[in-house]
Amino acid sequence: MGQAGINRSESATLIPVCLAFERLKVMMTTFARTNPGEIIQFLSPSVPSYRLTHLLFSLSDKAASFHFFIFKIHQSASMKEKKVSTKSRRKFLYESAAILAGFTIVPRHVLGRGFIPPSDQLTKGIIGVGGMGRGHIPYAGTRVVAMCDVDKNHLQSAAALVKDKIKTFHDHHELIALPEVDIVHIATPPHWHGLIAMDAAKAGKDIWCEKPMTRTIGEGKRLVEAVKQHGRIFRLNTWFRFEDNFYGMKTTVKPIKKLVESGLLGWPLTVTVSKTTGFDWKFYWVGKTHLDTLPVPPELDYDRWLGPAPFKPYNPHRVHQTFRGYWDYDGGGLGDMGQHYIDPIQYFLGKDETSPVLVEVDAEQQHPDACGTFRKITFTYADGCKIVLDGEAKDPEAAYIEGPNGKLYAGFKCTIPNIEDKLAMMPDPEPQVTDFLESVKYRTPFALNESNGFRSCTIINLGKIALQLGRTLHFDPVTQSFLNDEEANRMINPPMRSPWNV
Repeated sequence: MGQAGINRSESATLIPVCLAFERLKVMMTTFARTNPGEIIQFLSPSVPSYRLTHLLFSLSDKAASFHFFIFKIHQSASMKEKKVSTKSRRKFLYESAAILAGFTIVPRHVLGRGFIPPSDQLTKGIIGVGGMGRGHIPYAGTRVVAMCDVDKNHLQSAAALVKDKIKTFHDHHELIALPEVDIVHIATPPHWHGLIAMDAAKAGKDIWCEKPMTRTIGEGKRLVEAVKQHGRIFRLNTWFRFEDNFYGMKTTVKPIKKLVESGLLGWPLTVTVSKTTGFDWKFYWVGKTHLDTLPVPPELDYDRWLGPAPFKPYNPHRVHQTFRGYWDYDGGGLGDMGQHYIDPIQYFLGKDETSPVLVEVDAEQQHPDACGTFRKITFTYADGCKIVLDGEAKDPEAAYIEGPNGKLYAGFKCTIPNIEDKLAMMPDPEPQVTDFLESVKYRTPFALNESNGFRSCTIINLGKIALQLGRTLHFDPVTQSFLNDEEANRMINPPMRSPWNV
């Protein structure tokens, strides 16, 4: 029989093995609950726990689920430490040895092709389920165990999409506190991203966050610190730097990265993002400058929806599907699409560890509350490379990338002859870790993580600040502050409404 099935002899072996394994799991779980922090030392007292975890993962092709069970025990045990008696230590070793004496590692193929044992499956809680959060439900390899939303109707209808019974919450702190949650998915409006992600990191959870990463530069800096301090794995939910056709380029980013790294276009480069080059700025995300005050619907906790944002009287245009049109919560079309469009540019230009030094804007004066549109925003790096956000797209011949030696247009059309043949001879870009679940299991940074995600989100936030102030800004990418502009620097860390703070 092929790998997809189980023959009679395999099933005869599998049944007692699984029973023994389940017995061991129950015993180890009980022990870990009463003696947290000790189970890894029992298994290998002379080997650091992180090395043992790595070793167990290296057996993943042979072990169906044992390796991840040990990881889960280690994760829960690391939350607190207690003393353990010599007697309990001796008892655990005796009982586990008795079980392991008859334990046989079950090859993964015996379980059937595509089968994921429950102990291999990561669990997740989703915060914000009125829109994008529902798209996080079916991601493969994870199981939803909890949801949170401040709108009762959203929460009820989203929970109904999950086959199994799950826990539901109004307060995100309660979801984050659940010991059974491995990953916290954040799909709220952006003004909540930073605070919830920091809370999740402090609680020992890994994080999958919607774009833009944070609403302000200051929140982004604090989030990077929190993720690193607590040893968490972070993923930002935009993926074009490593997969999928990159909008109007009609190809993945990989050949664009190869072209840039080849030097065939020369240096410095100018990248223009506009409708002409295949990128729509969605200028329908604009706010209304005059909103009537209306009653808050009974299903919505509007005060909690606002959270750290300044209090503004309720109007349905502020919340749910149209929040992007207001500076307190996002940044219009720039906030919505900016990280999708700009993060891959930062990647193929090799700017993941720096930021632009100059931001220039051409736009109408922005309303203090409602986001407007822009004609052009230009970001310039210290080496002369530029990213131009062209909101008008008046030049029908605009190139996507222009360098001293050539141009690249929408559809991956290039002025350099035989470009595809030349690129085929070039080395591929450095490999990236693009499976978030593997990042979580192996504790390796994801391709788009808190550090490079912060840098690409900073470009968006630089543009938002320049738009709101209506002037050119000079930025120091090392200190991450504006030069000789206190008003702009105050917008890096705008005050939050009490009791919220970072």
